[in-house]
Amino acid sequence: MSGTYVRGIEEVDATRAALVGGKGAHLGALARIEGVRVPPGFCVTTDAFRRLAAGAPGLGELLDRLSRPEPGERGDADGAAVRTLSAEIRRTVEETPVPADLAAAVTGAVARYGGGHPGADGLAPAFAVRSSATAEDLPTASFAGQQDTYLNVVGADAVLRHVRRCWASLFTERAVVYRRHHGIDHRAVAMGVVVQRMVVPHASGVLFTADPVTGDRRVATVDAGLGLGEALVSGLVDPDVLKVRDGEVVARSVAPKERALRALPGGGTREEPVAPELRGEAALTDGQARELVRTGRRIEACFGRPQDIEWCLVDGEFHIVQSRPITTLFPVPEPEAGEDGNRVYVSVGHGQMMTDAMRPLGLSVWQLTSMAPMRTAGGRLFVDVTARLASPASRDTLLEVMGKGDPLIRDALETVLAREGWVPSRPDATPPAHPLGGTRSPVPTDPAVVTGLVADSRAALAALEEDVRTRSGPELFAFLLDAFAEHKRLLGDPLSIQAVMAGMEATWWLNERLEEWLGERNAADTLTLSAPGNVTSEMGLALLDVADAVRPHPEVVAYLRDTPGLASLGRAAFLDGLAGVAGGAGARDALAAYLDRYGMRCVGEIDLTRPRWGERPGTLVPLVLDNVRNFAPGAARRRFEEGARKAAAKEDEVLARLRALPDGERKAAETERMIDRVRTFIGYREYPKYAIVSRYAVYKRALLAEAARLVRAGVLDAEEDAFHLTFGELHEAARTHRVPAGLVRRRREEFRAYEALTPPRVLTSDGEAVTGAYRRDDVPDGALTGLPVSVGTVEGRARVVRDLAEADLRAGDILVTPFTDPSWSPLFVGIAGLVTEVGGQMTHGAVIAREYGLPAVVAVEGATRLIRDGQRVRVHGTEGYVELLP
Repeated sequence: MSGTYVRGIEEVDATRAALVGGKGAHLGALARIEGVRVPPGFCVTTDAFRRLAAGAPGLGELLDRLSRPEPGERGDADGAAVRTLSAEIRRTVEETPVPADLAAAVTGAVARYGGGHPGADGLAPAFAVRSSATAEDLPTASFAGQQDTYLNVVGADAVLRHVRRCWASLFTERAVVYRRHHGIDHRAVAMGVVVQRMVVPHASGVLFTADPVTGDRRVATVDAGLGLGEALVSGLVDPDVLKVRDGEVVARSVAPKERALRALPGGGTREEPVAPELRGEAALTDGQARELVRTGRRIEACFGRPQDIEWCLVDGEFHIVQSRPITTLFPVPEPEAGEDGNRVYVSVGHGQMMTDAMRPLGLSVWQLTSMAPMRTAGGRLFVDVTARLASPASRDTLLEVMGKGDPLIRDALETVLAREGWVPSRPDATPPAHPLGGTRSPVPTDPAVVTGLVADSRAALAALEEDVRTRSGPELFAFLLDAFAEHKRLLGDPLSIQAVMAGMEATWWLNERLEEWLGERNAADTLTLSAPGNVTSEMGLALLDVADAVRPHPEVVAYLRDTPGLASLGRAAFLDGLAGVAGGAGARDALAAYLDRYGMRCVGEIDLTRPRWGERPGTLVPLVLDNVRNFAPGAARRRFEEGARKAAAKEDEVLARLRALPDGERKAAETERMIDRVRTFIGYREYPKYAIVSRYAVYKRALLAEAARLVRAGVLDAEEDAFHLTFGELHEAARTHRVPAGLVRRRREEFRAYEALTPPRVLTSDGEAVTGAYRRDDVPDGALTGLPVSVGTVEGRARVVRDLAEADLRAGDILVTPFTDPSWSPLFVGIAGLVTEVGGQMTHGAVIAREYGLPAVVAVEGATRLIRDGQRVRVHGTEGYVELLP
């Protein structure tokens, strides 16, 4: 069968999504797989939808409004404006007459598939009518449940009526909101419709060829129920659940079956009670589950990725009625050549306090400048720790380092190790050397070490800035590769590492010994208050000084508060606009000086593609205004001096208590040396990251200048397109003046999909996201468990903030956020406590929380989801949990 408006399922394949929609194209591909039964039927093409839409009065104007909301509708994605507009579009589609030739094509196809002839039982055959949008069943967005399906539709007229209802379902409110979320233009989407002969199953359900909860690709999950699957999919009944691993059923649960959805003889469906003798029976036998999974594996192999498959069991045979990609699984790093066996990967983002997706240029530059080899998956970076886990010589060190950084990572690794044989032990293995499992090194004591390291870093940065200025084209990329090598040399400087470790190890020593000797937990938190030389905490205090330059001038405050579009302005335009306001010259100079020192920073700063404060100074406006509102003049100096006084008083108290103990003079002398060491070196802990992002700002300026040349040459459409190429691909584009067709568009779509994924702390080569757990019994019921990183207890209003630019904090608020890299530290001066989903004892957020004396709990799983914005909470920074208060 052929034609403009209908195509038989057997005529289409996976390449015809533009003609018949995603579902129709997948069914055509399924029908071609040997051993896979697909109910016969046809597709109403997207040409038919466009024909009707072209004749629908006012539809084009309505779609324009939906794609470009009026000012009152903007941002109201799930509100009344969208609800009203989408309902008007659906009504227009459903009320528009179907052209006669189009209607004839559909009713003729119904007749050819038996719809005009009663069966042996005297009843006319029934059909399932399913929506099949072009933006549906995509690798990056499944659109599951966004459009409509109608079962047991009898007669050509009824089929045509339900085809039109499917067309209208393209504009349900849920579908509109879903497309907006995924950045898909409503006007670019068309609707096909699948019409299939109805099969009346004994049982039906859904097969996931990978475990949808853990992500394990070797475990298939079968949900099964009696009757039509719509009852299960819509949540009307609970399914039996079977887990099949390597061809064997490894787990099963049987749900009580009170009701089932059945097809009615004259069309339509209804719920019916299940016969009493069947209510406790399994919908599938183990043998049937294994057979279904074998079919699913063939389908998965055809499409090249894990699938979500709807199936029906009819007369002992499985029929497949739909298959779509599972889009919620986190991708697995690609194995390297010659690599075999099980692998274990640890998330880099959790250690770097930046778990957002990164663009390819950012990923590749971080890989080229990092000390450890890294893999990419889902827009994130991972380190393969398999060899270190396999070697007893390095396993314990790795677990100790991971535990200090994030106890959930350590527990996840121990969970994997507990699986017999999964990571075979290799006593003779020599583990690769990289920073994840560092060894103790000589401890410096001279403060001049820090002064010299900072001076060397600044000199190297100045040389980089000078040398890069005259480079362009392929010469630039060759120069940057040499600069990356120097970057790694500076990062791996043994003396720098020793200086960092001196402060960290002194912190650990103080906490361990003072808890042992005095029974005091985390005493170092107070002893490190206002430690000198901490470039990150100084950054937060320096923004208080900027506020001091703004506060005396009401016109400047009003300009910053009320002027739209400041966040999108570049540095020059922003500062010029500020200088044009009465009293703004001083504010401009203060902010310019701040940007000269800290303008290379930004949220997610390990991703070179993120806009820096120096590029978009307006990002800092909410923080400056919070400081103007919440602090009095001179707050920076007073806060630093107050912290120093508290630290000195704590030192005196601790030493006095130690001297009163047996052997107290020795203990006090050792502790005094360690306090001196921690205050000398703990501030330097933050400097290497500052040096990294300072160099990143130079790399980015050079690469953007090269991208601008490629735009002028017509190779790229926009400078930002370069962000969706790896460093090597951008180098090749500069050399050849060519970029593969469609590559930037595909990368942009992939990045949008990756943004919606949550990266696991630990990932296996089977795709399993291994979630660690806190194994504690000292946390009150209902409290959220985390890692204590800064002592004290504080109660206040929780402010759940995911975007630094949208922060609106008052004095006494508790910041709750997924992660805090150094760019968040200016917020710390105005809050009373901190809760994050990611972090460890020595990550940046923890160090700065201690520096400012904020009670803090980090690595709290799901904190931004479980804590409501505005809810009162109590943060126990000493014990490591958060209470949710009424």
